[in-house]
Amino acid sequence: MPRKRPVMSEPGRSRVTARLAKNLMIELLHISKRYGNKVAVDDLHLTIARGELFAFLGPNGAGKTTTIKMMCGLLFPTTGTIRIAGYDLEKNGQEARQRISYVPDTPYLYEKLTGREVLRFIADMYHMPRERANRRIEEMIELFGLSAFVEDLTQNYSHGMRQRTVFASALLHEPEVLIVDEPTVGLDPRSIRLLKDVLRNETKRGTTVFLSTHSLDIAQELSDRIGVINQGRLIACGTLEALRQHADHMGTLEEVFLKMTEEAAAPQTEAPKEKVETAITPAP
Repeated sequence: MPRKRPVMSEPGRSRVTARLAKNLMIELLHISKRYGNKVAVDDLHLTIARGELFAFLGPNGAGKTTTIKMMCGLLFPTTGTIRIAGYDLEKNGQEARQRISYVPDTPYLYEKLTGREVLRFIADMYHMPRERANRRIEEMIELFGLSAFVEDLTQNYSHGMRQRTVFASALLHEPEVLIVDEPTVGLDPRSIRLLKDVLRNETKRGTTVFLSTHSLDIAQELSDRIGVINQGRLIACGTLEALRQHADHMGTLEEVFLKMTEEAAAPQTEAPKEKVETAITPAP
C-alpha cells in the first residue's frame, strides 16, 4: 500500500508558515554526527535562505558528504535538527524530501532505461500531472541538449551525458532546494558553462542551491555565501569579503580557503582569533 503522508497539526503548520515567512529553506540547527568515538560533524549550525546559492567547501574528510547525506535524509544526525522548507526532516520526512533534489558526485541512472524513460520515471515518482510532466520533460531535453541521445539506453552514455541527464531529472519537478555534490567532475568546458547558467537561473526563480565543490573558482563566481568546514566544524561562513576579513587575507577564495584550513589544522599556540561577526551571520 502507498505510504500515507504524515498529517501535521495546526500548530505545526503555523510554525512552518512562520519559518517560510523568514525565507529559511535550509536549517541545520546544531547538528552533530558521531560514529562511535569518531565525530564526523560537530555542532554545525547554519541557515540558508530562499533563492540563495550557498557554496560548502572543505578538505577531503572534513564532513561535507556526511552533512549532505543528513540533509537528504539518508542519515539522521546524532543530535540536532534539520528543517527543509520549514519541515522537520525526521518528523515530516516525506514533506521535506518532496522539496529536495539531490545530484550526487557520481551520476547514477537505471541503465536499462532510455533517457526519456528515466525522466518519465522521475515524473511519476513525484506524481506530476501528465500534461505538466510532458511539458517539463521537453523543456529539460532542450535545456540540457539531450535530444541527440535521449532515446538511447543510458548504459551507453558517457559521463557528461549521464551528468546532464541527472541534472535534467533533478530539476524536472521544480524543487525548492537543490543539493549538488561536485557537479563539474568530468564535464567539458561547454557543459560547465551550461551548468553555471542553469544554477544562476534556478536561484533567480527562487530555488535554494547548496553546492559542495572543490572547484573554488566556480564557488567564487557563483555563490552568495560560502561556508568552510574543517574536521567536522564550520570554521567560517559568509560572503567572500567577510571570509577575507576573517582570514586577514585579501586574495582569491583559493588563497583564503587554504589559509583558513591550514590555520585550523595547525596546533594552537595562542588564543584562537574570534570569528568576524559578518562571517557567521546567516542571510536575512
